[in-house]
Amino acid sequence: MAKMRYQTVLLFGSPGVGKGTQGRILGQIPGFFHLSCGEVFRSLDINSPDGKEVYHYLSQGVLVPDEMTIKLWKRHLDALAVLSHYKPYEDLLILDGIPRNLKQVSLVEDHIQANLIIHLVCPDVEAMVHRIRRRAIRENRADDAHEDVIRRRFEVYRQETEPVLERYPKELIHEVDAMGSPAEVLMKTLGHLAPLQNRLFRKAEPE
Repeated sequence: MAKMRYQTVLLFGSPGVGKGTQGRILGQIPGFFHLSCGEVFRSLDINSPDGKEVYHYLSQGVLVPDEMTIKLWKRHLDALAVLSHYKPYEDLLILDGIPRNLKQVSLVEDHIQANLIIHLVCPDVEAMVHRIRRRAIRENRADDAHEDVIRRRFEVYRQETEPVLERYPKELIHEVDAMGSPAEVLMKTLGHLAPLQNRLFRKAEPE
């Protein structure tokens, strides 16, 4: 019997571009379920073996090893499905932070059906650095506090994550300007997501 592949939209964009903000907003709309890889990591007990290992990598601004990332992500997602927080037959999964490199593309292929990719774009790197540092102060996020770590994350993104987009058909990728207000970005994003949600999960209309 074939495994179920979750119907998924991928959120892409450089650090600080607003993936988490858009994902959290979308996650409040019925029919969408947002899961951030970063949130999965931050939910770990920092004193647990997994938590200590994840923090070791994040504090240096480098990616958590692929097999560990996918293991923790899938375990978390399956638990959410068991608890019915995430309903695979009703919810469109919005993934933020996975896949992060070419190897992860292969590792998640058995678990997700990528229907659409929202690529949030902002050419102003300095604006993104400022946004991340401001977020670090507001949310007390130690992994975002140091500028050298922030810039290292941008370099990792350019080298390892941007090439992921080339592995997916171009017709699945939709660029959205990330420099508007959250509401403006949301409106543009929903313009792509709503038709897909309707097509995948549309209920039969009463006669």
